[in-house]
Amino acid sequence: MSPANSPAPAHGDFIIRDFRFKSGELLPELTLHYTTVGAPVRDEGGVVRNAVLLLHGTGGAGENFLRDQFAGVLFQPGQLLDASRYFIILPDGIGHGRSSKPSDGLHARFPRYDYDDMVAAQHRLLTGKLGVNHLRLVLGVSMGGMQTWLWGETHPAFMDALLPLASLPVQIAGRNRIIRRMIMDAIRNDPGWQGGEYSAQPYGLVSAIYTLMIMGSSPLQWQKQAPTREAADRFFDEWVRTRLAHSDANDLLYQYDASRDYDPSPGLESIKAPLLAINSADDEVNPPELGIMEREIKRVRRGRYVLIPISNQTQGHGTHSLPETWKQHLAELLEES
Repeated sequence: MSPANSPAPAHGDFIIRDFRFKSGELLPELTLHYTTVGAPVRDEGGVVRNAVLLLHGTGGAGENFLRDQFAGVLFQPGQLLDASRYFIILPDGIGHGRSSKPSDGLHARFPRYDYDDMVAAQHRLLTGKLGVNHLRLVLGVSMGGMQTWLWGETHPAFMDALLPLASLPVQIAGRNRIIRRMIMDAIRNDPGWQGGEYSAQPYGLVSAIYTLMIMGSSPLQWQKQAPTREAADRFFDEWVRTRLAHSDANDLLYQYDASRDYDPSPGLESIKAPLLAINSADDEVNPPELGIMEREIKRVRRGRYVLIPISNQTQGHGTHSLPETWKQHLAELLEES
């Protein structure tokens, strides 16, 4: 984001005392890091009318949305989520970014959080720290998309609109679950993991990152970026090196384990706000041939589904972070709601 054109991002930490997880575990202090852009605007009744909650994907952080490919397309003056008009809230989920996570010191003794815990903490951040009692929009990508479905069910009157990207509103099964097991087992089954008390990252983390690379792959784009054997080898080495430098085995294990009991399907009829689900046809995580979204979206009373076809602009699962490919649908949702 350009400071000359938009409000500067502000950063903060919200400490929740004695946070009780769904597992029954208790953390004396849970820190949620967050970034905001803009300022809240209240109506005559004191209700915030311009707050937008953006939820990141697995392994990410709220600041991911400040990259030019996202913020430069949506947050600038005159754009759909113009930060001079909207109060944009970018939390780091539990176990991610600068929020509390296993690598802070508890390692495998960190509470075994799930997506419900993450949504509960986000709600407490909004209401207990930021004074936000209503959301104009909840928009989430990948893991954040799955949490968007949960937001619509657990707090159905809290928002005007919902936009889950790169997600499905059912439990994680089939290939998606199997790939996640491969990531988790690569770490847990490595003797070097030592029950989470390793002094150096176990080699299983490398295997997990290999699997993660395939999980989010984009065959069309990768062929363009690596059209020769030598280019492919360089692409692979750099991709793995970059992610390995910023990864921790316990954090990654917990992040993927958090999806273990995700399943919003029983409560889809409870969603009240207009909901627009967007997936891309080249998403290896949520492939359209499963037909799941077409079936489930019918149960959402004000739900619609858009499938973005493969093009030179799509990036597989990562299309969720390229609003140039779907911003026209966001415009329609904002107009509708």
